Amino acid sequence: MTDQFDARKSRAAAWFRTLRDRIVASFEALEDSHGTGTPGRFEVTPTTRADGGGGLMSVMRGGRVFEKIGVNVSEVHGTLGERAQKAMAARGVPGMESDPRFWASGISLVAHMVNPHCPAVHMNTRMFWTPHAWWFGGGADLNPALEYAEDTAHFHAEMQRACDAHDPAYYPRFKAWADEYFFVPHRGRARGVGGIFYDDLNTGGATSDSWEADFAFTQAVGSAFLPAFVPLTERRVATPWTEADREAQLIHRGLYAEYNLVYDRGTKFGLETGHDANAVLMSLPPIAKWT
Repeated sequence: MTDQFDARKSRAAAWFRTLRDRIVASFEALEDSHGTGTPGRFEVTPTTRADGGGGLMSVMRGGRVFEKIGVNVSEVHGTLGERAQKAMAARGVPGMESDPRFWASGISLVAHMVNPHCPAVHMNTRMFWTPHAWWFGGGADLNPALEYAEDTAHFHAEMQRACDAHDPAYYPRFKAWADEYFFVPHRGRARGVGGIFYDDLNTGGATSDSWEADFAFTQAVGSAFLPAFVPLTERRVATPWTEADREAQLIHRGLYAEYNLVYDRGTKFGLETGHDANAVLMSLPPIAKWT
């Protein structure tokens, strides 16, 4: 299985990098075409993981449109620590005790906006491999401080379009998964208005090879992100806002930070496997508020 997946790992990692490049270019174009002052630009920093691999952390701060946005790509490998091994075994991954090697690659994005009427957003897609199993995961969810029903509907429609092209059962299943996954139990509410979330996607299981189909779906989810999000930004970026709007935005960011620090699976995995802490925690907002 290791030799078979070498080329597939390269293809997946290359795709995540290509998607990163498209998103960075699109968002810098938004900076150029909206607002006043100096347009924001991404600062790109290589990241490393002590046990093997690394990636690129691309962060923009203080832009016209984006108050802070991070777009990270990574390709890491090595040996899972004891806690990570137990977590994988609990998810049904075989052979962790005898051979805890792993490889993972993906893209992760979180955007916090200047205008409180522009929704914050999260997106990630990834591939994970061990000598005994592989799968894809990812999704995207919208996090407005001030919700507009038409924006929520547009975002979900684009996610559904990506899902329906591969399996009509995907959207209702992955929407429900997002609603559950992005729920904040200690607050008794969702962190946003949802989207889709999926993990452990290996539709063929042990009986057939579904890698091409599952990779194609993961690419579709990534490709759906810009059409789902950019029109919302263009629609709201010039909306006048008040101090009360800003207050609502900062309080909502506090909820977002709570979720990412307490519950988010990717944050926990990144820190436990020794990836660059700045890259793992780039999802946190630049300013938040608790009252």
